[in-house]
Amino acid sequence: MTSICSFILTLALACSLAGQAAPSAQPSGKPDYSGMYTFLKEGEFVQINTDDGGKLTGFISRYGELESDRGAFLDHFIKQGSLRDGSLAFTTEEVHGVWFEFKGTAGRGTGKSTNDEGYYVLKGTLTEHASDSRGNPTARSRAVEFKSFPEDVSAPSPPTD
Repeated sequence: MTSICSFILTLALACSLAGQAAPSAQPSGKPDYSGMYTFLKEGEFVQINTDDGGKLTGFISRYGELESDRGAFLDHFIKQGSLRDGSLAFTTEEVHGVWFEFKGTAGRGTGKSTNDEGYYVLKGTLTEHASDSRGNPTARSRAVEFKSFPEDVSAPSPPTD
C-alpha cells in the first residue's frame, strides 16, 4: 500500500512539474540596438554592433559622390564609438577624403516588432567632414533619423544600371 501511495505521489509530482513552463531567460533589460539602419539615400545603410561594455563598432556603406567614385559603394568603418544609456556617438575612418561623426540617441521607433522597419531609431546630428577643391576642410551638419531594417532582411543591393 505504501508503495502504491509513493508511486501515486511521485506520478502526481512528475505531472505537476511537467505542466509548468520552463523558466525563460530573463531579459537583461537593455535593448540590443545592433543591426542595420537606413542612411542618407535609398540603398545606403549603417551597420552597428554593440557590446555590454558600451563599445560600438560597425560601418556606414554609402555611394561615392565624387567624379572618381560616383556610384561606387564606399565603406566607412567606425574607428571610435560608444553607446551608454541610449546616448550614441561614433566617428568613422576617412575614405576618399570624407568621414562622418554622429552624436545622438538610440531608442524605440514606431515598429511593432523587430521584424518591422523602424523598431529602433537612431536620432541625432550627423556631421560630414570633407575637403573642398582647395584642400580646405569643410563640415556639414544635419539632423537625421535612421530607422532599423527588419531583422529578417539583409542589406539592400546596390542598384544596377
